[in-house]
Amino acid sequence: MAEKTLTVFTPAYNRAHTIGRTYESLCRQTCKDFEWLIIDDGSTDHTRELVETWIQEKKIPIRYIYQENQGMHGAHNTAYRNITTELNTCIDSDDYMPDDAVEKICSFWKKRGSDRYAGLIGLDQTEDGKVIGTFFSEGMKETTLSGFYQHGGKGDKKLVYRTDVIRKYPEYPLFEGERYVGLAYKYMLIDLDYKLLTLNEPLVIVEYQDDGSSRNMYKQYWRNPKGFAFFRKTEMLVTHSVLRLYIVCMHYVASSIIGKNKYFIKDSPRKFITILALPGGFLLYHLIKFKVKNNKKMKIAK
Repeated sequence: MAEKTLTVFTPAYNRAHTIGRTYESLCRQTCKDFEWLIIDDGSTDHTRELVETWIQEKKIPIRYIYQENQGMHGAHNTAYRNITTELNTCIDSDDYMPDDAVEKICSFWKKRGSDRYAGLIGLDQTEDGKVIGTFFSEGMKETTLSGFYQHGGKGDKKLVYRTDVIRKYPEYPLFEGERYVGLAYKYMLIDLDYKLLTLNEPLVIVEYQDDGSSRNMYKQYWRNPKGFAFFRKTEMLVTHSVLRLYIVCMHYVASSIIGKNKYFIKDSPRKFITILALPGGFLLYHLIKFKVKNNKKMKIAK
């Protein structure tokens, strides 16, 4: 069998109630030049049984890997180690692809892709057909992810990376007792060396779950301070905006306080601005603490 061009990989944690929609959308794809890689991140529901049924159906090529729960970033590490195709993209287990998404990705890349680019960046849209955030401007044929946002771009975007590129950069670190490191850690590093081709087409249809990361960011801050502090230290090294650097240092201070790291100033790659950010970081710490505590009270009241 000829090698596929694209791997669609899906980290899954107790999403048996939503991942079927992902599967159905992949079965409907107008182009079959892909395989589906599922990283089961320690699910305790019937995800495995569902996937085994789909594999037996043989509608699309599926690989399934189970691992103990590590969090989204740990599932990405496992995916990148096991992908063999030229391109890859992550479609979450509560999202799905428009019927022609794979066709658009593969045809666009074969026409315009080259070693100059890390891959391509497309659009996210909601179920009612609205694009999340902004389109790419007419003259923006290529960009970095950070450059897009620095020039006023808004909203989540769908990334399709060359597998050989994304493997060049360090894996996401795993911190004991924590389950979150921002996925943009790798993307920030790639932005230093490569640009992305822009594709003004929706490549994924998203639905934010009540228990997903996007809806629970304050809780994530509180539960994963080492992961957030690590991410902020990386961001300090790549940002060029003084204002952004100050904000990043505030977040680093807050995460370091939550994580009880007494040596965070010594550990900071931007010590002077970290010191300047101490008051703001202390206030941010108290805001996060209040939000987490208040959220718990609201749940109890329900």
